[in-house]
Amino acid sequence: MRYRYLTADVFTDKPFGGNQLAVFPDATGLGDEQMSALAREFNFSETTFVFPPEKGGTRKLRIWTPGGEVPFAGHPTVGTAHVLAEIGEIALEGESTPIVFEEQVGPVPVKIRASGGKPVFAQLSVAKLPETGPPVPTRETLASMLSLEPKDLVGGHFAPQSVSCGLPFLFVALKDRGAVKRSRIRVDQWERTLGSAWASMIMVFSRDPEREGSDIRARMYAPGISVPEDPATGSACAALGGYLAARDTRQEGTLRWVVEQGFEMGRPSIIEVEADKTSGAITAVRVGGASVTMSEGTIRVD
Repeated sequence: MRYRYLTADVFTDKPFGGNQLAVFPDATGLGDEQMSALAREFNFSETTFVFPPEKGGTRKLRIWTPGGEVPFAGHPTVGTAHVLAEIGEIALEGESTPIVFEEQVGPVPVKIRASGGKPVFAQLSVAKLPETGPPVPTRETLASMLSLEPKDLVGGHFAPQSVSCGLPFLFVALKDRGAVKRSRIRVDQWERTLGSAWASMIMVFSRDPEREGSDIRARMYAPGISVPEDPATGSACAALGGYLAARDTRQEGTLRWVVEQGFEMGRPSIIEVEADKTSGAITAVRVGGASVTMSEGTIRVD
């Protein structure tokens, strides 16, 4: 049987930037082994498989990396919304169209912005508010694992911490984007240090961006799911929004950051992050960006 797929570059408004995504707009009939094989065949950070809704949402999504299925991911959610709207599988309702994707993490609301009848931006709201994880390895251990010196890591208020909005990440603040650029995962040390940790995926970042209008420079490494480095990670940026909002002295209103990622990989990505705070508590986190549909075809699945 042949299945239709499309590919998109996500968190970019220009072709050949952002994070690549394969989308199967109607995956009815595909089983776990077939979805896993297809994800490995494309070998993108993620591939999404779209099914009819089961719990009142717009569509059900299953998201696979080359290493296995994940309960939630940002760039697949944003990119799939864009692709489905562009091919007419989701009808646009003027300038803003609300939808809900059923993912393993729970229902994920998404808003699709349109201009001239075409999708130009999609923004997800997390199904789970940020939660922090257990204590993390020492600065010395993390620095060595990242091929850095302990002095490259920021301490104090911005000490390393694990945070999850449905998918856990370890955040390591670095002193400048030069340190971000120099970082490299030593996989043998990663296996000993984080291989079985609550948060095995690691995002390094600095409040020293390159691009005017950005606030954060970041890189994300996930060797445990066969993603040596990811050019744009919406789920990590959602959790980063929780990390940053918890350290912001503002008690009320919407906090905003623009994250640049993927620059070191030659795939520049721009991710917009928002967090709402009420009486000092984080009440919502949103992540959004543009996408560009790149290709379409069919693939035979026996």
